[in-house]
Amino acid sequence: MSATKSQRSETSEYSVEDKLKALYELQSVDSAIDNIKRLRGELPLEVQDLEDEIAGLETRLQNYEKEVKELRDTISNKENEIEESNLLIEKYKKQQNNVRNNREYEALAKEIEYQTLEIELRQKHIKENNDKIEQRNKDLEASRQELEERQKDLKNKKEELDSIIAETQKDEENLNKRSNEIRQIIEHRLLNAYQRIRENARNGLAVVTVERDACGGCFNKIPPQRQLDVRSRKKIIVCEYCGRILVDPELAEEISEKTKDYQRGPQI
Repeated sequence: MSATKSQRSETSEYSVEDKLKALYELQSVDSAIDNIKRLRGELPLEVQDLEDEIAGLETRLQNYEKEVKELRDTISNKENEIEESNLLIEKYKKQQNNVRNNREYEALAKEIEYQTLEIELRQKHIKENNDKIEQRNKDLEASRQELEERQKDLKNKKEELDSIIAETQKDEENLNKRSNEIRQIIEHRLLNAYQRIRENARNGLAVVTVERDACGGCFNKIPPQRQLDVRSRKKIIVCEYCGRILVDPELAEEISEKTKDYQRGPQI
C-alpha cells in the first residue's frame, strides 16, 4: 500500500475534533496562500497586457517601416521611369529634325506629348508617395514614443511583481507543501465539501468560527443549541444559511497559536 493510501485509510481513525482541527488548519494555510495572491493583485495580468500591447506596437512599427521602404522603392522606380521618358523625348526631338514628311513629324510629336504626360503623372505619384512617407514618419515617431512609454511601464510592473514574488515565494512554497500534507489526512468527502464551499465563497472561507453568536462567514445568528453542538466537537456542524463549516473559538485559538507564523501571512 502506498503512503498516500495508508494515510487515507487512517483518516477513519481520527475523531471529529481531529477532523475539525485539520479543516481549520487547512483553511488557515489556504487563507495565507490567498493573502499572497492578493498581494500580487492584478500585477500578473497587467504585465501580460503590457507585453501583448508592446508586441502589437512592435508589429505596427515593422509594418510602418516596411510601408515606408515600399513607398521609397516606388518613388525610385518612378524617378527612373521619368529619366527614361526624358531620354525618349530627347530622342524623338532629334528624330523630328530628320523627318521626311508631316505625318512622321506629327507621330513623333504625339510620342513626345505622351511621354510628357507620363512624366507629369509620375511626378504626381512621387508627390503623393512623399506625402505618405511624411505621414508614416510621423506615425513611426508617435509609435516609438508610445512603445518607449509602455516598455518603461512594463519594466516598473515587472520589478514590482518580481519584488513581491521574491518576498513571498519561499512562504508560498512552504504553505503549499503544508496544504498538501493536511489534505492527505482529510477524508475525500470532507475535502470535497471544503473545496466546494471555498469555491462558492466570495472570500474563500469554508471553515469559520462562531463569533458573537453568529456565523463568522455570513454573520447570521446561530441558535444556542447549535452553538452547543459546535462546542461539543462531536459532529461536523455547518451554517444553515451559507453552508460553511463551523468551529468554536477555542479550537480556532488553539490552531491559530500552533500556526501563527503563516496565519499572519507574508509581510511586504
